[in-house]
Amino acid sequence: MEGVLQRSKGGMAGHLHHPERVLVLQGGGALGAYQGGVYEGLAAADEHPDWVAGISIGAINAALIAGNPPEKRVSQLRAFWEKITAGVTADPWLPGDQVRAMFNTASAYWTAAVGVKGFFTPRIPPPSFYPPGAPEALSVYDTAPLKATLERFADFDLINAKKTRLSVGAVNIRTGNFAYFDNMTQRIGPEHIMASGALPPGFPPVVIDGEYYWDGGLVSNTPLQYVLDHEHKNDLTVYQVDLFSAQGPLPRSLEEAAEREKDIRYSSRTRMNTDASIRERKLRAAFANLVKKLPKSLENDPDLAFLKAATQENALTVVQLIYRDKPYEGGTKDYEFSRKTMLEHWIAGVEDARKTMAHRSEIRQKPAKGGAKTFDVHRTQQKT
Repeated sequence: MEGVLQRSKGGMAGHLHHPERVLVLQGGGALGAYQGGVYEGLAAADEHPDWVAGISIGAINAALIAGNPPEKRVSQLRAFWEKITAGVTADPWLPGDQVRAMFNTASAYWTAAVGVKGFFTPRIPPPSFYPPGAPEALSVYDTAPLKATLERFADFDLINAKKTRLSVGAVNIRTGNFAYFDNMTQRIGPEHIMASGALPPGFPPVVIDGEYYWDGGLVSNTPLQYVLDHEHKNDLTVYQVDLFSAQGPLPRSLEEAAEREKDIRYSSRTRMNTDASIRERKLRAAFANLVKKLPKSLENDPDLAFLKAATQENALTVVQLIYRDKPYEGGTKDYEFSRKTMLEHWIAGVEDARKTMAHRSEIRQKPAKGGAKTFDVHRTQQKT
């Protein structure tokens, strides 16, 4: 397939480049519709992932992708997002950003009051009416409806057939440590996906094998580092789809301050951490090249053996797609589940993926052995 094969630069004639394609999905609640649009755009370009990793809403989207055959993924993603955004469907009554901001805020407050069909419902009576230690006392909402929704839109037998790798991150409440659930090492069920998205105090912890888990975004809202830590052999093309941007304007009001705080907290400083990972990878590649120049007398040196084991020689390309919010979106944007806004997020994802795939030849240019690069169509430049 033309979408998979590429001749490597500097390689021998006829050598084909087969990078493992990884889709990395950040958490972000209602903003996750953007990821569905990005996937539609990638699928239209025949860029189907071999591995999908997600946190929170990214874990849900990841399960829907890994849990369906390629020809059904877009329709199942779209059906899921249509199901959970059936509350407010009307357009704002007047044009303009100020009116639209009021519409979005009202929609978010409606979600907070009544929940989201097929996703979560308010606890009645509220958690303060339950005794301490009771499961119902630990969250404002009940996420039991999400289990049935996941089972409806994702085939967990297919997920566990391992045709597409799936990894989702959560936090162990007792230890405070990150935990990843990976279908390459264990059987994945709806509870693992729900654990990844169990953001307190809104959502309850999820119990798996006697341990309690919360949303992985409490530690890191992106699973990129897990991917880089667990794949050192195969070349990687990582499509990193983020819902919060670390960069943004200085706030001018309390509402803008709340939004900016949330952006910084959940962006996990994506670009900075990606650049740092790439610099580290380049240093390791440089060391691997240096080792080849050392005298043979050092071959059995234990320090050299330790350092050689730490080198990474696979090539890495990170393609960044980061949602850019609208002027009328505020601090409630991650729980504003109106159909109108969902469609806007989805279309933005399709458009960003389309623009990115227009630069496919640049993305496919393989870095030097052990090298790394990033590509972001909105930066209009490529780092190598």
